[in-house]
Order: sequence, then structure tokens, then C-alpha cells
Amino acid sequence: MIAQILRQQVDGYFLVYCESDNEIRSVAGYRFGENLAYGKFMYVDDLVTRSDDRSKGFGKLLFDWLVAQARAHGCAVFSLDSGVQRFDAHRFYLVNRMNIDSHHFALRLS
Repeated sequence: MIAQILRQQVDGYFLVYCESDNEIRSVAGYRFGENLAYGKFMYVDDLVTRSDDRSKGFGKLLFDWLVAQARAHGCAVFSLDSGVQRFDAHRFYLVNRMNIDSHHFALRLS
């Protein structure tokens, strides 16, 4: 996994975390991009909170930091994808004023 993170970082992937009591509680991986649909955007590839630390504010702290970074970098949109089975995550995103803008389709090539 470390080799993959290093490869992604070459293409502009950032990895950040929220730490408390010398333990990592939440982790996020993100990148900046630009396209015709959104203009400049931040895309969050990964946003994970340890299961024992959910509903303790760590995910919210990291989420708010990411949104602030997107604004600071002049992004028009902050976006992420979430697996259809992740109901608790969906509640979190909706509570944090995110909209469901589209369906994401994927074709596995391997």
C-alpha cells in the first residue's frame, strides 16, 4: 500500500490524518483537479475514521479541514464518491450539507 501511495503522490495525491493521544483517528487522501463539469475541484479519494472512533468528532474535524483547504485553493467544488452500501457515511455527508449530484459508474478492466 505504501508503494501505491507514493505513486499517487507523484500525481498530486495528498494524505492527511487526525491524531489524538498519539493515535491516528481519521485519515483522508485527496487531490485537486479541474474539468468542464466542476471547474477547479478537490476530490477526496479516501476518508476513513477508525470504527472505535466514529461519532467522536474526528471525521468531522478532518472533513471541515478538507473543505477549508478546498476553499483556500480556489475550488468551486468539493467532491467524493461513497460506496452504495455505506449508509452511515451517507448520513454523515448529508448532515454536512453535501448533495448527491450524480451516480458514478465504473467498468472494471482487469
